[in-house]
Amino acid sequence: MNNASMFARATPILFGVLFVVGLVAPFAVYPTFLMKILCFGLFASAFNLLLGFAGLLSFGHAAFLGSAGYVCGMLVRDAGVTPELGILGGTLAAGALGWVFGVLAIRRTGIYFAMITLALAQMVFFLALQIKATGGEDGLQGVPRGQLFGFIDLSNNLAMYYLVFAVFCIGFFIIHRTIHSPFGEILKAIRENEPRAVSLGYDVAKFKLLAFVISAALAGMAGATKTLVFQLASLTDVHWHMSGEVVLMTLLGGLGTIFGPLVGAAVIVSLQTELADAVGSWVTVIMGVIFVLCVLLFRRGIVGELQALIRRAGIR
Repeated sequence: MNNASMFARATPILFGVLFVVGLVAPFAVYPTFLMKILCFGLFASAFNLLLGFAGLLSFGHAAFLGSAGYVCGMLVRDAGVTPELGILGGTLAAGALGWVFGVLAIRRTGIYFAMITLALAQMVFFLALQIKATGGEDGLQGVPRGQLFGFIDLSNNLAMYYLVFAVFCIGFFIIHRTIHSPFGEILKAIRENEPRAVSLGYDVAKFKLLAFVISAALAGMAGATKTLVFQLASLTDVHWHMSGEVVLMTLLGGLGTIFGPLVGAAVIVSLQTELADAVGSWVTVIMGVIFVLCVLLFRRGIVGELQALIRRAGIR
């Protein structure tokens, strides 16, 4: 059995194990901590779809996470809609914003594409800071979790966890199906050799734009869910630091792998939680050191290095 077929056979088993672990995890670990990992895991997975499989480095993905959070918060708190509709509204808003970003940036490549997304994201940050409805520097506070479908009380942490887990599973399934579809294969072809993809007759700009919109919408789904969990939409979620964090999560876990972004998000969130009280603002410095070590010592990331180790062991 070659390595490719071995990984193909192992993936469904791994999915099943992780699903079962996700179901029982809140009985062993603090649910709010787990919910934060799932939200950032989905965010990083959405970013990985764009960078790891389409080869597009966006420095503005925090705009989708944060804007969806604000939209969800306003819908639930001010318009009185149910939480599932709030998440859906935030997801659609992020997808629409992703389309705008994509139309403006998608025909540029490399550093020019990255800088355009960063500039557009900074405009979103400025709007979130200046518009009174968003709460400015104080953020959008007092967002109620509400009742799912009108009768499941999400003020119960366990009920809220299973909603977040369900949202994560839906988003992760969409990403997995996208990657393993003909559309995903075209994205990989564009990443590897864009001129060749053009010569084969593919409308590269259209495929890139669609990938950008899907990634933005799923990042927004994570942001909307996060707002319900913490009952707050803040400027931190739209700041460029958040765009840098998701790059770190993806590279640390394994760029272009299925489970890498989730692993990277779990490691970063865990470190931030454990080190926040111990070292205070030095957490940022530690994150920077981790990023440098990741780039210098294990460029494939945690999951990528494990896969390479398994391949080498299989060859021997």
